[in-house]
Amino acid sequence: MTLWFALALMTVAAILAVLWPLARRSRNLRSGSDVAVYRDQLDEIERDRAAGLIEEREAAGAQVEVSRRLIAAVDAQAATATAPSSTSTAATWRRRAVAVVALVVLPFGAAGFYLALGSPLLPDQPLAQRLAAASNTQSLIARVESHLERNPDDGRGWEVIAPIYLRLGRFDDAVKARRNALRINGETAERQAALGGALVFAANGVVTAEAKAAFEKSVALDGNGVEARYFLGLAAEQDGNRAQAAAIWRALIASAPPDAPGIDFVREALARVEGPPAGPTEEQAAASSDMTPDQRNAMIRGMVARLAERLNRDGSDVEGWLRLVRSYMVLGEPDKARAAVGEARRALAADPGKLQRLDELVKGLGLEG
Repeated sequence: MTLWFALALMTVAAILAVLWPLARRSRNLRSGSDVAVYRDQLDEIERDRAAGLIEEREAAGAQVEVSRRLIAAVDAQAATATAPSSTSTAATWRRRAVAVVALVVLPFGAAGFYLALGSPLLPDQPLAQRLAAASNTQSLIARVESHLERNPDDGRGWEVIAPIYLRLGRFDDAVKARRNALRINGETAERQAALGGALVFAANGVVTAEAKAAFEKSVALDGNGVEARYFLGLAAEQDGNRAQAAAIWRALIASAPPDAPGIDFVREALARVEGPPAGPTEEQAAASSDMTPDQRNAMIRGMVARLAERLNRDGSDVEGWLRLVRSYMVLGEPDKARAAVGEARRALAADPGKLQRLDELVKGLGLEG
């Protein structure tokens, strides 16, 4: 009812704003008051001339101009008094037509527009109720955290709050909660996979050694886990072993039900790694095993530089851009990764599908803003 009352008041105000000027009679600008003003001006000119304030020629010119205006005002006043009623009648009808529009068309048109596009049957939601709903999640978190401070061995509580932390972007807290749940409740394939996922999010999308170990334990406990096997494939891809990543994901797609959660994402990942390779060859990988860490790092940076140079010549390869951005993140160079994202967006501006894949990677790596 509050909304309807406010809308009614706004409609009335709008109607009054239209009707108020229509209810006033129009005034002729050259009325009787204008005649009196011009006469006063003539008297003032005569006084100034007699006092010597203005010259004779200037006084005569001013008198002629004011007299002309005085005559026009007198004529206008006489014409208004003797004007036929048809003009007044026409003006009256015009005002009435506008009044009808204001009184009928405006409110009923607005009501029809609202009924077509609005939701008049929805009940009002008080501000206090909306604020309470918005703070409900924070209140829940605060209660669970308070409970866990008093009962740090409540594995059920850690299990409940972990996914909430993850949705809120509190990845370090999610990792802590997953570790506690695993320690207290015991090891299962689901808990190891959940810990690995939290570690990946905390590392901006990079499958770290600890996360990979958690996924391997999950697969050892249950070889059918989709999440753990996907991330093991991602770890292989990030290590530059696209063939191993493709093999892991092909086996996952073959063994999982067609409608398994996340299976479409796995198919997209497989299509990504089955594209043209951009990483080191098997010979390069074998040679790198005999290198010092500095030499290996130099080789990796050289490959990344060549990839960047190729993309500068041909920026249509979205897979190349994705690899370049991930490579910079793995090398600990987020500024270069952001710069590569900007260049990729300019190069892929004409392809919304490729831009979407780039945006998904940026979001997953935490490069937004």
